[in-house]
Formats: sequence, C-alpha cells, structure tokens
Amino acid sequence: MKEVVLDTETTGISVKEGHRIVEIGCIELDNLIPTKNKFHCYLNPERKVSEKAFEVHGYSDDFLSKQKKFNEVVDEFLDFIFDKKLIIHNAEFDIGHLNHELQLLGKKKISNKVVDTLILARDKFPGSSISLDALCKRYRIDNSKRVQHTALIDCDLLAKVYINLIDQKEPTLDFQQKEEKNQASQNGNILYLKKVIKPTDEELKKHKDFLKRDLKKNFFN
Repeated sequence: MKEVVLDTETTGISVKEGHRIVEIGCIELDNLIPTKNKFHCYLNPERKVSEKAFEVHGYSDDFLSKQKKFNEVVDEFLDFIFDKKLIIHNAEFDIGHLNHELQLLGKKKISNKVVDTLILARDKFPGSSISLDALCKRYRIDNSKRVQHTALIDCDLLAKVYINLIDQKEPTLDFQQKEEKNQASQNGNILYLKKVIKPTDEELKKHKDFLKRDLKKNFFN
C-alpha cells in the first residue's frame, strides 16, 4: 500500500469555533520513498485568520482571499489520498479539520487508515518532547527551512521523521542481498552475511612455516 504524508494549516485550532483549513500538503511515499506525486493547495477559508495562526504560518487574509475554496479542490484531494495510508503528526487535529470541511459539503468522512506519528513518538520516547522540531533535532534532520509552518515543508520533514520512527533509516533496493538471504535461509541454515575472504597462496605458505617453527620450538623445549 502506498502512503501519503499529510499536513494542513488552518485559521485557528478549533472547528467548533468555525476555524477552517487554509493549506493542504501531501507527499506520496512508495515503499517509504517519496514519489513525484504531490498534492498542494492554498485555500480561501472565507473567514479571518486568528492572530496565533498567522504567527504560525504567516498567511494573510488578503493572500488567502485570492485562493480557491475547498469545494473547488475536494475531488482532486480525495482522489489523491484514495485507498492510501495517511501519515500525520497529531492526526486528530488534521483529520478533524478535514472532516469538518467535508461535512460542510455533505461528503463522507475520511475512512483511510491513519498512522499518527505523534503517538509513535510518544510511545518510543515517553516523557520527551515529541514536536516535529524536537524529533528533527533527535534524528539530526535539517529543519532550517522551517522558519514558519508550511504544509509541504512539514510533510517533507515528517516523511524523514516517520522513516526513523519505524526504524527503517534509509530505504534501499538491495535485491542481491535479499537473494542471498533467501538462499542462505533454506533448510534452516544459520545466516551469516559477513564476506568470506580466502587466504592467498603466499599467506597459506607463511602460515605453514609458522606452524612448523612453533612445533619445533615446543618439541625441543
């Protein structure tokens, strides 16, 4: 199953207070490797951005008023995430806002399988800071471009954090090693992946000479 790293920015925290989405960013992963498929849009929330939200993402009311409305991009967005696992940091927030937008249009709620990296991080590092910035610092991921929260930058960082959280490090396409593992694991044999280096003829001769000298030494002493 392909995965989609997803992030949103909003006019404020609570949908109960009528806050809306102003940006959606999605990056597709295939076997943990980012593909060229991305979905990104700014949205006209049809309301003012709260001061706190503006401090976070910096999108002004004037800028957002010129963007498309959610009903104009919803079908493209749903097609992009269809049948894919969603990777989200603090999924309750993003899914809550997305479902609110869908509800306003009379559409069904998101039913995708969701992996919340906030929960993964909380289980893995109990008692530690688990913000996206903190996790980037822990895993030595360069987040210097994250001056403000923007959906695509956050998705890119979260994709790298996610790979580390599930202990995959860097994904590889080492088919030769996989084949060696399959062959070595037949008949219940123990697998050793260390490379075997055979001694040269000269090394074998020196080894025999050493054994002869050692034998004479022990015999006459």
